[in-house]
Amino acid sequence: MRPSELLANLKKGELFANAGITRNPAERFGALLEEFIERYGDDRDVNLFSVPGRSELAGNHTDHNHGRVIACSVDLDIVAVVAARTDSTVRIKSEGFPEDVVDVNEYVTPREDRFGHSDSLIAGVADGFRKRGLAVGGFDAVTSSNVLKGSGISSSAAFEDMVGTIMSHLYCNGSVDFVNIAMISQYAENAFFGKPCGLMDQVACAAGGVVAIDFADPTAPVVEKINFDLTGKGYRLCIVNTGGNHADLTPDYAAVPAEMKSVARALGHEVLRECDEEALIAAIPTLRTTVGDRAILRALHFMAENRRVYEMKQALLADDFEAYFDGVMASGHSSFCYLQNVYTTKNVAEQGLSLALNLSERYLKDCKRPTAFRVHGGGFAGTIHSYVPEEDVEGYRALMDSVFGEGACQILSIRPEGAVKLL
Repeated sequence: MRPSELLANLKKGELFANAGITRNPAERFGALLEEFIERYGDDRDVNLFSVPGRSELAGNHTDHNHGRVIACSVDLDIVAVVAARTDSTVRIKSEGFPEDVVDVNEYVTPREDRFGHSDSLIAGVADGFRKRGLAVGGFDAVTSSNVLKGSGISSSAAFEDMVGTIMSHLYCNGSVDFVNIAMISQYAENAFFGKPCGLMDQVACAAGGVVAIDFADPTAPVVEKINFDLTGKGYRLCIVNTGGNHADLTPDYAAVPAEMKSVARALGHEVLRECDEEALIAAIPTLRTTVGDRAILRALHFMAENRRVYEMKQALLADDFEAYFDGVMASGHSSFCYLQNVYTTKNVAEQGLSLALNLSERYLKDCKRPTAFRVHGGGFAGTIHSYVPEEDVEGYRALMDSVFGEGACQILSIRPEGAVKLL
């Protein structure tokens, strides 16, 4: 259907009657359809897409060493209006950013000068499709996102999954499943964007709902859906964005998997999932002189966290929220003390995450029902997440917003749908 036809139906209230997956879908898609017409014309049929952000629920910095995680998609998303082209050029105009223009038949190898730029992600996804023998082609798209950059809800993974989902539907009849889209997206971020991330973010954004993921074999991750009815229990998931600066944190993020893998290599393996914990402990005297104490502590965090994720999954399957919350708190303690990803040593004066955790502890201790909180995602700056009883949410949000700015505390729901083509 042409953009103007969709826009007319939208204004009649005939779209999104039961889509239920975006916040303000009529308003957001209406604005995008108008922009698409102005920028790219009204002479082609368009498709509508939505890809959610994600929240890491368990498994802090475990995926890149083939560990276990629990994650979920949330009701913040990237939405897009898209039309296919007859050539190999991809044009994406994202709200608030310059237009990306990439010829995916020319930009076919990583370019260090484009590391950290969104056009490299487009090229990387296309190359990932080609490497799997999948068709690629050009398209024009306008997008809008409330998965804010630096919010800890994985705007980059959602963007990568969006490009992959569009390619799948336009050129592969929608046949590329969410696991392969996620793996292609990770490849794009690692090889073309220059960020050595794990696979959790991409899987969680693409899959939808709550998923337990085991990356023991990263070429075939085991994904298990879990029925986690947080709102049914009278709780909300609060993500607090402390507003830290992510600009110079790539080396901090990269050091975590690198140091963990240095321990694994010292033990004769590639990743920590392959290592025996007792052998690690026995080797500590030697490791202290070869890889350093912080690498050892981060490896010990991985060992405990990987077990903890399994225990937390079992707690959710048994509907034992208190045991699950105990795991959340233990994960947060280990992340702060041993993983050491709550603030960067490059700027010790800025410790927004530490402050948010302290304020959460002070406020939530007075709640009448159990609560939990911990660092969220990659860490060093950015966000924490908290499980807050419904009756205490507004007070908690008011406190966090008063310290970190209006809108810093976002109250989220778990979204059951992952990366989708609408209608």
